[in-house]
Amino acid sequence: MTQEGSTIRAVVRAVDGSLAEVEVESGGCGRCHEEGGCGGQQLTQMFCSGPKTYKVDNALGASIGDRVTVAIAAGSVRRTANLAYGVPLTAVIIGAALGSSMAGDSGAMLGAALGLVLSLFYVRFRSLDASGNVAGRPYIISRP
Repeated sequence: MTQEGSTIRAVVRAVDGSLAEVEVESGGCGRCHEEGGCGGQQLTQMFCSGPKTYKVDNALGASIGDRVTVAIAAGSVRRTANLAYGVPLTAVIIGAALGSSMAGDSGAMLGAALGLVLSLFYVRFRSLDASGNVAGRPYIISRP
């Protein structure tokens, strides 16, 4: 496996082969108030009021009802955030700059829109491509 990154406590709700569906006890990684924390826990509490369940690798063979600790590979969250936010933002800025140099303000708007659309297709393609990457998926590291 990869080096352990962020961890969170969860309860196993279902098991399907080598995967387990877990319900996390709180949103985010729990590092909101630490240096380097992103503050995502406040966002998940604001926008997601229901239980938060995720599919994770279950190499330890946890059973339904087990309390477990789930980890995600170091750097995985950063790479995902860069893909989801950085690529579209960069594409919009580059599209607007190129469009502006060719056709002024209307070109900037068209270039920004085109950059956004193209980047969303790229992000979608990359996220489908990465879905088979076992090293980037969350996994159970311990159970009491």
